[in-house]
Amino acid sequence: MESLALHHAKPGGLPPRAGLRLPLPRARSARVSLPSSPAAPVSLQSPLLLASRSGPTSRDAVVGLGLGCGLLRRRSGASGGGGGGISCGAQPAAAAAAGAVPAAQPEGKKFLGVEVKTLKKIVPLGLMFFCILFNYTILRDTKDVLVVTAKGSSAEIIPFLKTWVNLPMAIGFMLLYTKLSNVLSREALFYTVIFPFIAFFGAFAFVLYPLRNVIHPTALADKLLAALGPSFLGPVAILRIWSFCLFYVMAELWGSVVISVLFWGFANQITTVEEAKEFYPLFGLGANIALIFSGRTVKYFSNLRKTLGPGIDGWEVSLKGMMSLVVLLGLVITSIYWGVNKFVLNDPSLPKSDRKKKKDKPKLGMKESLKVLLSSRYVRDLATLVVAYGISINLVEVTWKSKLKAQFPSPNEYSSFMGDFSTATGIATFTMMLLGRIILRKFGWGVAAMITPTVLLLTGVGFFSLILFGQPLTPMLATMGMTPLLAAVYVGALQNIFSKSAKYSLFDPCKEMAYIPLDEDMKVKGKAAIDVVCNPLGKSGGALIQQFMILTFGSLANSTPYLGGILLVIVLAWLGAASSLDKQFSSLAKEDLKRDMSAKEKVDPSLLKAPEADVLVEHTNGTIESEATATESSPSNSSPSN
Repeated sequence: MESLALHHAKPGGLPPRAGLRLPLPRARSARVSLPSSPAAPVSLQSPLLLASRSGPTSRDAVVGLGLGCGLLRRRSGASGGGGGGISCGAQPAAAAAAGAVPAAQPEGKKFLGVEVKTLKKIVPLGLMFFCILFNYTILRDTKDVLVVTAKGSSAEIIPFLKTWVNLPMAIGFMLLYTKLSNVLSREALFYTVIFPFIAFFGAFAFVLYPLRNVIHPTALADKLLAALGPSFLGPVAILRIWSFCLFYVMAELWGSVVISVLFWGFANQITTVEEAKEFYPLFGLGANIALIFSGRTVKYFSNLRKTLGPGIDGWEVSLKGMMSLVVLLGLVITSIYWGVNKFVLNDPSLPKSDRKKKKDKPKLGMKESLKVLLSSRYVRDLATLVVAYGISINLVEVTWKSKLKAQFPSPNEYSSFMGDFSTATGIATFTMMLLGRIILRKFGWGVAAMITPTVLLLTGVGFFSLILFGQPLTPMLATMGMTPLLAAVYVGALQNIFSKSAKYSLFDPCKEMAYIPLDEDMKVKGKAAIDVVCNPLGKSGGALIQQFMILTFGSLANSTPYLGGILLVIVLAWLGAASSLDKQFSSLAKEDLKRDMSAKEKVDPSLLKAPEADVLVEHTNGTIESEATATESSPSNSSPSN
């Protein structure tokens, strides 16, 4: 009769019971016959080693005896007799009764190195994000075309529109969203928010725009402009083309609501932290791919005018085509959302999100925020970076769009150029995101943080120089087939492309990295202070400066020299703050590194030892012998107990 062995991890260090014979169902037992003595002890072996069998010679082998029974290592003994052997019952009940170590879950199916069950969530999220960003690029380009090229309007409308229409609408929407979130389910809230956007963009192209001459109060706007003077062209234009302004606001809200609130809120709810770390960066790259394709789409629809006969409003045809695509992709977004909730989230085999509720940030008021900003030089420098970017990009963008209208007065021509601009921005940002990690790793935080303001400074000098001093360059530019105005448009486009690509790939990561070395209190309070004071100040600061200049000097063109001077001062202050912050950041980062290294040196080597386990060996005479074994954490250090 052969001997039997049970591999058993001793719970709580209980002593083995002699003379105990556990019944094992022979029909389901995995039996290995060994030519060893009956009392041969059995040792634990690393689970990473594979079973090997080399015949009846006295060589060590590892034999897997089934789920829940662990791994048994065969040891050589006296040659010859003994029909001794080792077997382990594979019956789950017997394994549980014996207190066996639970088996690891089998690895799931993989496709391209990623588990299929993870792809069930990530692929739909990626498609949703692509569609949302595709729509946003079309809407962003179209909103500028509508409000800038409309009769009786110009780029001067944008600062007033952002301050007095866009901001109040955004605040009102968020208040409404907060109330709806208290009474609606998560799915109902998503549909309640996104369907009005889809309906509006469809209605605008097929109802509001064709009726623009009926619904716009052109006569009233003319009277107001005559009474107030040309300095009030921007505010009056908001009334004159109110439906276009409503489209502008809804397009802006698509970016802040559908992308930031709906999509990222949904993604954060259904993904685990490990999935987010692996796949969220890919969403950023996918966003720029969407930018490239949507830019080509805008270009295609804008060029439809060339194929139409005389007397047909080419921009109306283009607008209907683009908005039809926006509506179609909006329905695709909702369909994907429905499918994920219906078929994916109800699958019990999928890993659930393990995101914990974030610790609430301190809700600092304006007074408390200013105190935090004034109390720390580090936070002040970081705040300068945020405010300077918001103001400088706004000053340049609006001035550039005014020149863009002068060069491309037709909506179709303007839109076609914006399509090329979006495609170029997507390509540049995609490339810079790939280079961003290399720049940060090889040149450090300081160089990476200074690239964005340096790009803005160099291209800004070229842009404003062509506007202010371009006439002497006319003969030279003519040899290249350009006018000073067209050259200024191209340089301004390059400035916007490189500034935005540097912002997404370098400025944003550097800004977030700057919080890391701060102590926990200043890290939380400083970020809250910058959110309360600096983000709104940066976004609205440029618009307020432009409004003041327009009302003072009569037009955006008259105030251009002063705007160029203000931009120069702001970018120089930005560079100074980045240089100061680099020195402080490097010092704090070195201190953090020293603390981490000292903490690692204090780790107790004994913690690397695995706990002892017992192997119970049942002999043919019905007795059980216990042998304690200890395994190292490293598989290479596993050795048999002799």
